[in-house]
Amino acid sequence: MRTAVYVDGFNLFHSLLEGQPGVKWLDLAAMAQGALSPHNKIVLVRYFTARVKAPPGDPDMPSRQDVYLRALRSRGVVIHEGNFTELAKTRRLVNPPPPPGSKYVEIWHREEKGSDVNLAVHMLNDAWRDVYDCAVVVSNDSDLAEACHLVKTMGKTVGILCAPKRPTKQLQECSHFHRRITQTHLQNSQLPETIQDQAGRLITRPARWK
Repeated sequence: MRTAVYVDGFNLFHSLLEGQPGVKWLDLAAMAQGALSPHNKIVLVRYFTARVKAPPGDPDMPSRQDVYLRALRSRGVVIHEGNFTELAKTRRLVNPPPPPGSKYVEIWHREEKGSDVNLAVHMLNDAWRDVYDCAVVVSNDSDLAEACHLVKTMGKTVGILCAPKRPTKQLQECSHFHRRITQTHLQNSQLPETIQDQAGRLITRPARWK
């Protein structure tokens, strides 16, 4: 069965990879194949993300992301980039100080924009073009449910891969199957320490991810 994999990069990171540098050098196709059945033949992997900015104390984060994206491209993964926004927002405190203290605090709110829309559009467009028989979404974002439902009505099989917890009710209802991505899948799906791209340049796993 021709299978296309659509990876919500930030959902994957926050649900499975955050705080685990040893599994971040992830081969997305190998991870998906490990969680799927042998009859799923992966013909396309699309990865949806946004360029990060260096947070305080970690100036090398953008460069590590760049190395990883280069590694994915060298393996045939199609990269789609959204945008990061950072806005000052006012939020109400759970335990505000007594008067005359304020009940509100101003924070920097960071948000990734565009990936869910881009994923939905490409998954639908690929279905119309008959690129795949089965679409597999690596995410637990219920905002993708309507796109999955539409793909399902086109006669395509829809699967969900997500963290050990079950998918949201909306994603369960619009898919034919769902599978768990386990720690074993992550550990068994690491890219080689050094990869050569199409131009012959070497790409090496970041030292912080070893």
